[in-house]
Amino acid sequence: MDQPAGSPQDAQSLPVCYRHPDRETGIRCTRCERPICPECMVNASVGFQCPHCVRTGSGTGHAPTASQPRTLAGGTLTADPRLLTKILIGINLAIFIAVQTSDSLLNDLVLLGAWPPAPYTPTQGVAGGEWYRLVTSMFTHEAPWHIGFNMLSLWWLGGPLETALGRARYLTVYFVSGLAGSALAYLLASPTTATLGASGAIFGLFGATAVLMRRLNYDMRPIIALLVINLIFTFAPGFNISWQAHIGGLVAGVITGYAMVHAPREHRALIQYGTCALVLAVVVLLTLLRTAQLT
Repeated sequence: MDQPAGSPQDAQSLPVCYRHPDRETGIRCTRCERPICPECMVNASVGFQCPHCVRTGSGTGHAPTASQPRTLAGGTLTADPRLLTKILIGINLAIFIAVQTSDSLLNDLVLLGAWPPAPYTPTQGVAGGEWYRLVTSMFTHEAPWHIGFNMLSLWWLGGPLETALGRARYLTVYFVSGLAGSALAYLLASPTTATLGASGAIFGLFGATAVLMRRLNYDMRPIIALLVINLIFTFAPGFNISWQAHIGGLVAGVITGYAMVHAPREHRALIQYGTCALVLAVVVLLTLLRTAQLT
């Protein structure tokens, strides 16, 4: 039997507001389609939205941060785009001041392959189980000119690169490049020669910056000229520079930098960090092979 409009049966079939269960309503949120009462309705370009959808973002199933502006590599824009660069410089300066007061601390932080030399079994150095030296040597400097040059380069290269990549990706490129430089120095240099400095990571930033400039179609001549000058000093006799760390960092910087700025939007983070993980796997493999050789 048909019921006239406005009958008690129609009233019982009306949904209730999800925020006020005692209030019946015929309005639904245009985003999540939950019923909302007049008090909860928020005007939208089309229809009404509930307070939850307005507060949390798109309401389309995406995270609220999905609409945030991103860097070229997919990183999040920040208020201080040079924050990590400043922190890295601060760490280097703090360790430099510390090693000036303690020779024993300097000896504990530098990259040393093995000590004592063959035919004795190494008890110190990376071959002696001190793998941490691959990292600590990246932040250790002894000469004022050395840290001055490296920190100036870090400021010039690191700031723009941090802005372009975002903090997490920038820091990943920095550490992967530094570790690659340490690993190549450990592999090819004399095991009893101590090496130190952030140069491997700096050359990684050189490589990543070159890739970024190429991606943006900028004039490549300034960065190429600066890189060539640094490579001349690297291989010039009399400077006692670890060319292995420079080349290792440069190659790693180019590879990881290319992944950062050329990865497609789909699965971008997977490709970026997956490439970095592969480079780190090579670093670990080279370290294991050299350790097996020295022990």
